[in-house]
Amino acid sequence: MDFYLSYNNNEEQLRLPVTPSDFELSQRNNNTVVNINALGEINLIGKKGLASISLSSFFPAQEYYFCKYTGFPKPYECVKMIQKWRDSGRPIRLIITGTSINYAMTIENFIFSEQDGTRDVYFTLELREYVFTKQVKPTKVVTPNGTQVTVPATKREAKPIPSKYKVQKGDNMYTVAKKTTGSMSNAKAIAQTNKKDQYKGINLVEREVLLI
Repeated sequence: MDFYLSYNNNEEQLRLPVTPSDFELSQRNNNTVVNINALGEINLIGKKGLASISLSSFFPAQEYYFCKYTGFPKPYECVKMIQKWRDSGRPIRLIITGTSINYAMTIENFIFSEQDGTRDVYFTLELREYVFTKQVKPTKVVTPNGTQVTVPATKREAKPIPSKYKVQKGDNMYTVAKKTTGSMSNAKAIAQTNKKDQYKGINLVEREVLLI
C-alpha cells in the first residue's frame, strides 16, 4: 500500500516515504430527522456528504530500512511542498493504492513537529473531499427586436427574455436591464434599441413600453 499526494494533474507529486500506521476515511450522509405528529420521528435520506481523512506519519531525515523507497525529498522540502499546495487555493489529489481511495481534496489542516532529535519531521495532514463544479459562462443572444444582450446562466434557467417591458415607477435603464435580461450590463444595448440615452435622467416615464 502506497500513499500518493499530487498537485495540478501530477505536475508535482509526493509519495509518502513512511506509510501511515492506519487511516480512517469518514463520509457521512446528510440525512434529516423530522417529527411528524401522526408518525413520530422519521429519517429523510439525503445526499452523501464530503469524505474526510486524517493521515499521520513522518518525513524521515535518513533512509531507514522500513522506508518505502530511497531518494525521497528532505523533511522540510516535503513540508514546503505541502504548504505551497495549501496556499495555492487549489485542491490536491490523494491516492492510496490497493484501495478505492482516489479523491480530489482540500488541505484543511497541516501540523508538523520534531520530537526526538533525529530531525525527522512528524506530521498530521487533514484532508476533505473537493467536488469540481462546472462554471457556466454567460451567453450572448439577439432578441426579436435586434437587441444583442448577454444572458447569465441563472436567467436562462428561469424566465425567457420578454420582447417588451412596461416601465414601472422608479425604473431606469439599469433596473429594466436587470429585470428583463438578468444583467445590468445590457442597459446600453436596450437604450440603443429604444433610441434613448442610458445616462440622461434617472427614472423613465412610468407605463412607457420599451422594446427589449
